[in-house]
Amino acid sequence: MEKEITIYDIAKQLNISPATVSRALNDHPAINNTTKSLIASTAREMGYRINPFASSLRKKRTNTLGVIVPRLNSYFMSTVLAGMEKEANEASYNLIISQSMESFKKEITNARTMFDSRVDGLLVSLAFDTEDLEHFEPFLKRNIPLLFFDRVMSHNQSTSIIIDNVRAGYEVTSHLISQGSQRIMHVTGSLKRNVYADRLKGYQQALSEAGIAYDDSLVKVTDLGMDTGQWVVQQIQEMSMTPDGLFVANDFCAVSCMSALKRAGYAVPQDVAVAGFNNDPLSQVVEPNLTTIHYPGYEMGEIAVKSLISHLNGVSASHATNTIILRSELIVRESSLRLSSK
Repeated sequence: MEKEITIYDIAKQLNISPATVSRALNDHPAINNTTKSLIASTAREMGYRINPFASSLRKKRTNTLGVIVPRLNSYFMSTVLAGMEKEANEASYNLIISQSMESFKKEITNARTMFDSRVDGLLVSLAFDTEDLEHFEPFLKRNIPLLFFDRVMSHNQSTSIIIDNVRAGYEVTSHLISQGSQRIMHVTGSLKRNVYADRLKGYQQALSEAGIAYDDSLVKVTDLGMDTGQWVVQQIQEMSMTPDGLFVANDFCAVSCMSALKRAGYAVPQDVAVAGFNNDPLSQVVEPNLTTIHYPGYEMGEIAVKSLISHLNGVSASHATNTIILRSELIVRESSLRLSSK
């Protein structure tokens, strides 16, 4: 293997001191521009690489933020990460991104890896089956800021960034009721997670306000995956009374349900009005276009990184505001407009 080039090798090549090389490579004002250019070109020719790990040990900061997400395969999460990366880049921070794959055990491993990588702060959206936050205690003990987004658990030493999922679930369900749906099925994810538990609460509130009795058999807890739509339609076909509305907790699964409904001979929205969640681009490609909730993922990513870096720069405490609630919006499209379709 070739020997790693050091500042001492560059100094020997140019017959100058290692301290001068170090200052020049760090753009120190005491070194004139001619010398800086000479040292920089020699460093490139010799194949010198800056050692960021050694530098971070000296500074006690790596300028790196860790991000743990459930999966990277959703439009919503990609917009969150885009917002995070934009803010991180502007502040000269790098992101290390890992997936828990919806596994509590994998999330624990990811957290340990992030801690060992000496990230300056950690941003987390929790896995389906996460039971507690004990695996994040090493960060809190070392005063490494911790921020939860989207799927959160409350902790008095961290900040959470969410939307009002109860209100959003209420708005979707109320809209379906306004379109004449009286028997609305809710297809959701793990109720251990705030996003799905809160959307269910909103669904229940809207039914109660409209005088419609809550029916537990109409709530289907699933993995919201690709095959969920077919399974949901099988459940519908086995019911003595067919649902006339379907509120699905994300757009990907809602589109899967719409496709399965059509294959089974149901008309959308005439027989079953359908609404999703997240405003995925899929919602405007499927026919009819899907009613959904606009979830400001990009803004969530931006604010998450801004909040974390503000804390690192001493501008604010990471737990000064325990919860930041972003605005969401109901977007009505043809998939739920039963009255106008009749």
